[in-house]
This record gives sequence, C-alpha cells and structure tokens, in this order.
Amino acid sequence: MNMLNDIKAAYKYGGMEQKLIFWNVGAFLVSVLFWYQFRLGVFSFPTEVKLIADYRQLVFHPWTLLTYGFFHASFFHLLFNLMVLNFSGKLFQTFFTPKQLLGVYILGLLLAGLGFVLAFSFFNLGLSSGLVGASGAIMAVLVATATYAPQMNIRLLLIGQVQLWQFTLVILGIDLLQLFTENTGGHVAHLSGALFGFVYIKLLQQGTDLSKIISGFFDTLAQLFGPKKKNAFKKVHRTYQKPAPKPAMKVVIKDKTQQQIDDILDKISQSGYDSLSADEKEFLFKAGK
Repeated sequence: MNMLNDIKAAYKYGGMEQKLIFWNVGAFLVSVLFWYQFRLGVFSFPTEVKLIADYRQLVFHPWTLLTYGFFHASFFHLLFNLMVLNFSGKLFQTFFTPKQLLGVYILGLLLAGLGFVLAFSFFNLGLSSGLVGASGAIMAVLVATATYAPQMNIRLLLIGQVQLWQFTLVILGIDLLQLFTENTGGHVAHLSGALFGFVYIKLLQQGTDLSKIISGFFDTLAQLFGPKKKNAFKKVHRTYQKPAPKPAMKVVIKDKTQQQIDDILDKISQSGYDSLSADEKEFLFKAGK
C-alpha cells in the first residue's frame, strides 16, 4: 500500500517529464498484456497502434500519429528512451514551463511521425514494418534545449563535463551515420523530431510559441469535461447569518499543517520526490486526499 501511495504522490507532485514517463510505462504494460508474443520474445503491434509508412494507411488511422509514440519494441528500448526523456525534460524545464514541455513533446511526436511517413512514401526508402517509440519526441525536447542554451554545461558519467551542444551533436551524428541501416525509419523520425525542436526555438525567439496549440487543446478539454462552475445568477437568496467564529485552536492546527506541506513541497522542488523520508511521503499523501 505504501508503494502505491508513493507512486500516486510521485505522479501528482512530480514534474511534467515524470508524468510523461508514467504514461509511457503504462502504455508499455498494456502492450505486454495484449501484444507481446512470449514464445517469440517480440511484440506484434496492430496497425491500429503502430505508425505505418504508407500514407494511405494514415488516412484511415490518423490517431496512430500519436499512439505510436507511447509504445516501445522492447524493455531496453523503453528504458533508454525514458532515461533520455528524464535528462532532457529536466534541462528543458530549467528555461521553460511544464506546459511548453508537453507541447514540444506532443508536437515533436506528430512531426517525427509525419517525417517518417513522408520519407518512406515519397522518397522510396524501401519497406517498413511500422514505427513505435518516443525517440522523435525526445529528440525534439533535447534539440530545443540545446538550441536555446547551447553552452550549458552538463556532466556525463565516465566522460565528465561537456557543453550541451556537443552532446546533442554527437547524438545527431549517430542518427545520420545510421540513417540507411536496418532501422532507417527510426532514424528518420529522430531527425524529424530534432528539426522540429530547432524550429520551435527559432519561432519562439520571434514571439511565436507553437506549444500553445497543445496547451490550448488540453485547456479546452478541461473546460468541456471538467467540473462546471456555479452560475452566480442562479444562487438562492437566503437570510444572511453571520458565521460563528472558528475556534482559535483549529486555525493554528490548519496553519501548522499548511506550513509543513509547504516545507515538503520546497524540499521536492530542490531535491526531488525521492529525497523525502517515509514519514514525509505518508504525510503528503494523506494531506492530498
């Protein structure tokens, strides 16, 4: 039960990159349940989920431009992508908001998928069994951050301190060198996502924030399906009675509890959710109910 509470609290109080990680892990568990071939040790994704290179298939399955990015071909495929997502997402939010991260991630996913379909359909790159994976979206986030802050210093295990543009250039170089290998579709999607990340920052610096397309869409959904606000004109008029004063002890207890919550949230923002003690996690979970 405590583990479940920890997971709920990590999702609720974690950053946008953690929420995206949860979504990808959840989709992977669903794919294991429905599409994993245990005898062969591989996934068999249906055309309703993976992205097919033939644009004629896309006409009848347009949602696959989004769904393909939340499924992965193997556990290690998922693990590597989520490691890079956690790294690049935290860097991105050093300069931008969680809503902008979500916008760049989703738009990067869409543009990476379109690049994959266009490349195979119109440039005769050969056959492809389909595309899954969030790599294109993650590349969009990484390249966007590197474009905005290229000289940002990062520390890599076994390598030491390098600048962000150097790290990103190596990743892009690997994709370019492997463009015509057996995973051509994947590398085309990576480069398409990277191109969008670059374009996003250049347009943002000119005053156009493309991520608002996604944040605006989710805000509209929240208004349509969220709890309705009460109409002030439909209030029933009643005789006003002055509310009884609250006991002083209750006010003190409430203020003390709120202060403890604020202290815990400050600790999460500085050191992350994992830095909390077991008592602090349990207190935060109970307070959030």
